[in-house]
Amino acid sequence: MTVEFSHFNLHPALMQALTELGYTTPTPIQSGMIPLMLSGVDVIGQAQTGTGKTAAFALPILHNYRPRETPQALVLAPTRELALQVAEAMQGYGRHLGVRVLAVYGGQGFGQQIRQLRQGVDIVVGTPGRLLDLLDRKILDFSAIKTVVLDEADEMLKMGFIDDVEAILAKTPSTRQTALFSATVPTPIRRLADKYMRAPQSVTIQRGQVTAVAIEQRYYLVRQSDKIAALTRILEHEDVKRALIFARTRIGTAELANALTQRGFPAEILSGDLTQEARERVLDRFRNNQVQLLVATDVAARGLDIDDISHVFNYELPSEVEVYVHRIGRTGRASKTGIAISLITPAEHAHLRRIEAFTRQKFLRAALPSTEDIMKRRNAQLMEQVIVWLKRGRINRERAIVEELVAQGHEPLEIAAAALKLARGDEKQRTIAPVAEVEETKEAADKRFTRESRRGSYRTERRGVPSLARSFSRTSPKSAPRQRGGKDSHETGMVRLTLNVGTTHGIRPSDLVGTIAYHADIPGNAIGKIQIENQKSFVDVPEVLVPQVMKQAGKYKIRRQP
Repeated sequence: MTVEFSHFNLHPALMQALTELGYTTPTPIQSGMIPLMLSGVDVIGQAQTGTGKTAAFALPILHNYRPRETPQALVLAPTRELALQVAEAMQGYGRHLGVRVLAVYGGQGFGQQIRQLRQGVDIVVGTPGRLLDLLDRKILDFSAIKTVVLDEADEMLKMGFIDDVEAILAKTPSTRQTALFSATVPTPIRRLADKYMRAPQSVTIQRGQVTAVAIEQRYYLVRQSDKIAALTRILEHEDVKRALIFARTRIGTAELANALTQRGFPAEILSGDLTQEARERVLDRFRNNQVQLLVATDVAARGLDIDDISHVFNYELPSEVEVYVHRIGRTGRASKTGIAISLITPAEHAHLRRIEAFTRQKFLRAALPSTEDIMKRRNAQLMEQVIVWLKRGRINRERAIVEELVAQGHEPLEIAAAALKLARGDEKQRTIAPVAEVEETKEAADKRFTRESRRGSYRTERRGVPSLARSFSRTSPKSAPRQRGGKDSHETGMVRLTLNVGTTHGIRPSDLVGTIAYHADIPGNAIGKIQIENQKSFVDVPEVLVPQVMKQAGKYKIRRQP
């Protein structure tokens, strides 16, 4: 039997908002979680991103909402983007309740957030670091909190936030209702639940396979050093109306957008270091077709809801298959077709097959457009433009110039050819760079993947952050004995950094990965080998990311200690 939202007996104002938003049938996570949260018990929801979990906790919180002077609900989120997304959704669901929702996060001045808190807020959605800062300043009062939600708890664990989360939970009433949402429930998350939750009820939505019948999925096999050349060929040959291009890191987005613009394909970036105002300006230009190409990280693209995206490009494959599905789901919407294109290196073949298995779709391997193909398209576009103006007939001033040139003795065909030469002058900026052909059979890829997995070089390929300026060599370190505490990395393309904490401070590898990834805004899987000694630790970081990591020196904290 199909359950509808009306079966939950939600507040009439909530039902009105849901009707206006076009919501009638809850998703599986909503069907399982909403009745439990309405009953007041603690709950654990295990589901992937994109399953509707925000409404699963937002609707029960809003149903129980009563105006008070201090916040009555708290949602913890790992990133600024997710905090903003959740706050916006809760404001939308509670539009007829007069509920006051505030997102608090780092990277924005305290002033505006403090002013809003002092004016009165019913629901606070925030990142752990900023919430702790506001608690320490005595700006936040959690004494009346009735419900706490830990959203994407596994991501907060990866980013090293668990100690902060525990410190925040300790500031809330012991009688609170606690809801924990996580795609996975590793041991540390389970321990957290055992410590801070009371007999939690669990709802698990099994990871389902995803089909995207409206999306054409294909890939191009290229060398890492040829990716930008391959991408520009595809962009020129495809009928791209509006495209999202995904890179792994924010430094990668900046490099890629700059490289595309220099080659005559204007692009803007959407990364985590943009202010909210700057982010909105970029998105407005994208929505209004003032810019066709938007280069983004997965984190920065969260909450992005724009129709009519014709193409999604995976300049770099995401490490998780669910993230791939989330990426390509931004095209092929509203009964329209979409195209998802991935640029992969031979070493990524195995990962591509994992994605194919998850989506239950075989991707088409396509051949890159040749120089001849691109020139034919350029000629066809130019002819089409000329024919349009010939049909319009509004060329009197230009005709007068031609007549004058003919009177001077020039041939009409030569005049037309010269005019077309001028018209296509911008093509000089769009050079057609050579791309080396890559041939690798499935059997060869299988053998290479097995061989490289054994010696760890595939792991290195996955961890390395490709740069447009240079491609890291994947050659194995020499077999010389490894010196403990050596100042130089033994892995090509990596630089060894030193931190003044070690085993005597109770440091674990996950602590180092979490704090560096969070503060430097780089993916945790970009970090290389870690060596922890008594009083210090050594961490390998890709050379291209060193300036970004060192820029945050002085901000790194582990368990709230610098």
